[in-house]
Amino acid sequence: MKQGKVICRCYGKEQEFASRKEAIREFREAAEWSEGCEKERYMNILLDLYDGKTYCTDGEDDYY
Repeated sequence: MKQGKVICRCYGKEQEFASRKEAIREFREAAEWSEGCEKERYMNILLDLYDGKTYCTDGEDDYY
């Protein structure tokens, strides 16, 4: 798995992480402490991170 800068978009906000490891740590912890739709958003980002993507999203549109 590649290391390096990644950008994660969650709840319409982009957050930059210095490393994939840092992003995985943050979103894994968030997923552990959430449930339902919120957990699903965090899991979508984790899957993108594990797939090696450098731009990860929660899979949700910002338009409701």
